[in-house]
Formats: sequence, C-alpha cells, structure tokens
Amino acid sequence: MEVGTYFRFLLALIFVLGLIGLLAWTARRYGLGAMTSSRRASGKRLSISEVMQVDGRRRLVLFRRDNVEHLVLLGINGDVVIESPIATPDFSEDVRSAIAAPAKPEPKA
Repeated sequence: MEVGTYFRFLLALIFVLGLIGLLAWTARRYGLGAMTSSRRASGKRLSISEVMQVDGRRRLVLFRRDNVEHLVLLGINGDVVIESPIATPDFSEDVRSAIAAPAKPEPKA
C-alpha cells in the first residue's frame, strides 16, 4: 500500500472520531443523555417529576414523594436541597363542589 492510502485512512478515522465526539457533546449539552422523567407506577411512592440541565456539571431534579415535591440541585461538588417540601395543590375538593353545585339559569336579554 502507498503512503497516501494510509494518510487517507488516518484522516477518515480522525473525521469519524470527531463526529462521534461532536454528537456526544451535543447530546450532553441539550440533555439528551440526561435522566428522563419516570412514569408513576402503581404502588410506587417515589418518582422523578422533572429534570433540567443547568450546565455541564449540574442539574435540577424535581422529586415527588407521597404527593410532595422536593427540588434538589445535583452537582459534582455535592447535592443541595433547594426547596422542600413543595406542596402540590389538590383541586379535587374544588372540582367536586363545582360538579355538585346546581347550574345557574342564564339571564335572558
């Protein structure tokens, strides 16, 4: 084989490795490789409601435990609880009272 063939092979290898590195960097930058929100399975008390990438080293995670949410900042230097507990509003009583209320007649014009 000629030297030119080896040189083309080396350039193609560097190009492909660069594309792989660029794709990995893009996936991490835009959170494609981050944790995803889990679906609440029956009987499970703990779930992850939402994850947001702050930068390359830190992310905010919203945990849900027994209808109470906890906001935690995860990073390489340690984890910090930002807000706990975050009470989720329960509108079930409002919905029941709205359904039970009799319909008001509309005024005639």
